Amino acid sequence: MTNQPNELNRLQQQVIACRKCARLVAYRRELLQKIPRRFQDWTYWSQPLPSFGDPQARVLIVGLAPAAQGGNRTGRMFTGDRSGDWLFEALHRFGFANRPTSEKVDDGLLLKDIYITATIRCAPPQNKPLPEEIEACRPYFQRELDLLERVRVFIPLGQVAVQQLLKNLKAKGLILPALKFGHGQVYPLPDGRVMVASYHPSQQNTFTGKLTRDMFYRVFEQARRLLIAPG
Repeated sequence: MTNQPNELNRLQQQVIACRKCARLVAYRRELLQKIPRRFQDWTYWSQPLPSFGDPQARVLIVGLAPAAQGGNRTGRMFTGDRSGDWLFEALHRFGFANRPTSEKVDDGLLLKDIYITATIRCAPPQNKPLPEEIEACRPYFQRELDLLERVRVFIPLGQVAVQQLLKNLKAKGLILPALKFGHGQVYPLPDGRVMVASYHPSQQNTFTGKLTRDMFYRVFEQARRLLIAPG
């Protein structure tokens, strides 16, 4: 697609302008009244978050939702929170990012061969989006699937992201069998692409040891191997 980067940019501007979900709009406003002391000097983004990364990416990461004091504050997915600390360190280790940290939108981070999106684009209360909010965001996700034509490997982070990725692929006409979630599990898809499932690098998972660094690294090591493999 000749104007693919422009189309992606136009789509992300539509995301930023979105006000479909009254509960999420109200929650973003509420967060502005309860800024933690450590972030008092920040001007919060407090809008829907655009996806970002390499328009020619062969790997698509699917998250759940922006964190209230992470992406909702900084304006970039997985930026400024502990889950992002894990994600960008792993991306850098395996050659998908030019630096291992992501603190703010102008920190010089560049992604290579990776694009990052999410199930919904606004921080939800208790980090739990409602089904209707996920549905409201679905058209943005599906349009990204159309535009990111080179994607060969999907990495959904967490069971909800897995379910929503599969639902979106089915809506695109892909016939999929029932798949059981398992961290590090590789799922070949009927169209030749591959899904590599991962636990989400949330503090709930990383602090308890449910997800270790080595477990997380293996997901991206597997993705790198799949990109090298023929076809």
